[in-house]
Amino acid sequence: MQCRLRCNAGAVLILAATPIGDADDASPRLRRELAEADVIAAEDTRRLRTLLQRLGIETDARVVSHYDANEAARAPELLAELVAGARVVVVSDAGMPTVSDPGYRLVRAAIDAGIEVSAVPGPSAVLTALAVSGLAVDRFCFEGFVSRRAGERRRRLAALADEPRTMVFFESPHRIAEMLADAARAFGAERPAAVCRELTKTYEEVRRGGLAELADWAADGVRGEITVVIAGAEPAEADLPGAVAAVQARVAAGARTKQAVAEVAAASGLAKNALYAAVLEARA
Repeated sequence: MQCRLRCNAGAVLILAATPIGDADDASPRLRRELAEADVIAAEDTRRLRTLLQRLGIETDARVVSHYDANEAARAPELLAELVAGARVVVVSDAGMPTVSDPGYRLVRAAIDAGIEVSAVPGPSAVLTALAVSGLAVDRFCFEGFVSRRAGERRRRLAALADEPRTMVFFESPHRIAEMLADAARAFGAERPAAVCRELTKTYEEVRRGGLAELADWAADGVRGEITVVIAGAEPAEADLPGAVAAVQARVAAGARTKQAVAEVAAASGLAKNALYAAVLEARA
């Protein structure tokens, strides 16, 4: 556990989730933190000013920009404010800072300096899209934006073809059709998915279907902020005889039985105990 002295007990870094569309989603605590901040680091200062006006909030805080291109340079400045005892609030354009948005470098620096880090929970495009997708939500992974380069994007998606968890992506409206078409090639045309756009906004829309069907729909053009949810891969049917043969092949090549069983069980999804018992039975 890290425990270091701070220069001022009031110093705290607040990661504040902002509405992803509907300003009425702003929590009472968000309003309070914005009003009481000493410094507000905003991904887009103009959008912050608009949000403050919509919420009817007046603040004396020093407002600074904090976006991808200047995050590395801005972090030391904000850390100095924290060390001096400031209450620094970080906001992104929408949702939670650090989730595909700036903030990680500052959080890491604050933790290393012994500064308290807290968060104002609130709207999240990731969780909102999961909730309305109709897909399994018991286990999921967030993959953010895939590459805008076709080759890298296809390799990334191909590497996720066997991912069993529900996957959540962000995507630009200019590339959504290409991304969905590449996903259909990597995961299969019928893999269930949902394209969620303009969540909580006036023109909110959720399209559900197979990836190929959604790619055809997106080819006509899609507007707005987009979150894509794709079902995970179905578990392959366990092939016990084939797994036993794979263990035997590894053992014949010099591997220890327990090690071979562990490797094959992990790859096949079979229980180690069941596979080990089957290997011993095959020897009898």
